[in-house]
Formats: sequence, structure tokens, C-alpha cells
Amino acid sequence: MVGPWMARAAVAAGPAPLLPDLGTKLHPSDATPWTILLVLTLITLLPAILMAMTPMVRLLVVFHFLRQALGTQTAPSNPTLMGLALMMTWFLMTPVLTQVDQQAVEPYRAGQVTGWQAIEQGSAPVKLFMLKYAREKDLELFAAAGQLPRPNTAKDLPMRVVVPAYILSELKAGFAIGAVLFLPFLLVDMVTAAITTSIGMFQLPPVVISTPLKILLFVMVDGWNLLARSLLRSF
Repeated sequence: MVGPWMARAAVAAGPAPLLPDLGTKLHPSDATPWTILLVLTLITLLPAILMAMTPMVRLLVVFHFLRQALGTQTAPSNPTLMGLALMMTWFLMTPVLTQVDQQAVEPYRAGQVTGWQAIEQGSAPVKLFMLKYAREKDLELFAAAGQLPRPNTAKDLPMRVVVPAYILSELKAGFAIGAVLFLPFLLVDMVTAAITTSIGMFQLPPVVISTPLKILLFVMVDGWNLLARSLLRSF
């Protein structure tokens, strides 16, 4: 039989824990808020990261040059070109993303490194990728503008120098490829204009005749395959 003093002792002791790990579930680890903050920040900056730190800039510039050279104003459409550039960017960046996952994401999930350490370790493969295609002239431009001391190697440059230098280098490469791509179609336009003018077809714009010829030429030589192969080999 339980006496009054035993009942008072049970009340003073409080209710017994229902589950041994209930406190752990109700109180998450200290890394959870940082994880949420990091994920939300990356989602917000994802478009800028894609355009600034991946080959997407070069691909989009080349695709738009191709559309202008063909004379088709809306075909392929912007979403189509964006989707193709995004998938090719994913293909090209897969080795880099694998290194980021191995060096930063997995250690952070295992609790071996903090959030800032994961960011530093994950940015290293991305920086190496950008330095591979950034021109030395562009790196020197932003390093001098930032009044930075001369580094021992390019790896010592901060991301605020590497990222804009990489963007300029990609824009130059994209415009160079686009200019070379433009020349054959420009030749077709010139020949078509010369023929139509010589036979007195002044009322018919030469572009009406040259556009189907350029599209037919591009299809006959399997232009999309050649263009994709050339772009992939440029990386």
C-alpha cells in the first residue's frame, strides 16, 4: 500500500520521461539553424551563381549569336536555349560538383566541419575550375583594381577577383566563338543579296530568301551536333 509520503515524493519528482531521446528530438543540434540559413542563401543566390561561376555565360552567348546568324528571331525560343544551356552546364560541372560534395557537403553532414569551413572547402574546386579558364590579363586587372599584393600563385587570389575575371574571360570566349559562327551565314546573306540585286529583285528583301537557305544549310551539316561538340571541347 502506497503511503501519503510516497505520493508526495512522486509528485515532487515530476512525470517520468516517456522516451529517452525525447529531449534530443525537441532540441535540435546547433548546426540546424546554420543549415537552414545556408540553404536559403544558396537558393536566393542560385541564378547569380549559375551565371557567374559556371560555363552558362559562354553557352548562352553562343546560342544567341547562332539565332541571330540564322535570322530566326524567336526560334529556338529563349526557354529552349536556357534549358539546353542549363543541361550542358550541369554536364560540364558534374566533376566539380562531385568534388564539392566529397570535400564539403559530406564532412558537414557528418559534423566534422562547421558551416564556414564547409564553404571554404567547397569553394576550392570551383575556384580551380574558374582559374583554368580565366585569362591572366583579367585576373591582373581586378587584382590591381583591388590593390592586392602580388600572390605567389593564382590560387591565392580571393574569389572577389577570380569571379569577375572569369566572367570577362567567358564573355570574350563566347563572342569569339559567336563571331566565327556568324561568318558562314553572313557569306550566305551577301551572296543572296548580290544575286537578287543583279537580277533586279529590288522589292523582295534578300533576308526572305537567305533565311530558308541558312536553315537548310545548318540542318544539312547537322549544325546542332557540331556546335555542341565544339562547345564541349572548348572546356
